[in-house]
Amino acid sequence: VQLIESGGGLVQPGGSLRLSCRGSGRTFSSLAMGWFRQAPGKEREFVAYIGWSGSSTDYADSAKGRFTISRDNAEKMVYLQLNNLKPEDTGIYSCAAGPEGARNNIYQYDDWGQGTQVTVSS
Repeated sequence: VQLIESGGGLVQPGGSLRLSCRGSGRTFSSLAMGWFRQAPGKEREFVAYIGWSGSSTDYADSAKGRFTISRDNAEKMVYLQLNNLKPEDTGIYSCAAGPEGARNNIYQYDDWGQGTQVTVSS
């Protein structure tokens, strides 16, 4: 599966962004998807997960109540709505495809996009 992210940018604290991840390949709708981010000088960390059908989701504690993951299998798209952004949310956000139940286990994800930069600053 090939993945391409878009939607990043510069936003002020408290602002919102909607990230998109476009997938390709016939297996997209059968794969779980995750969003991860990597801040400068830090390791990549889990942000959000969604199962193949969209009925199962999971979030990092830092994302709960502010971020929402969703998907449209017909369009082969996964989205991450970012609300009430904080400077510590700055980083490169990448989507990844993996097996159902992968959740926050980064090592279970096989295919990754290049990422999109999110910068939260006043």
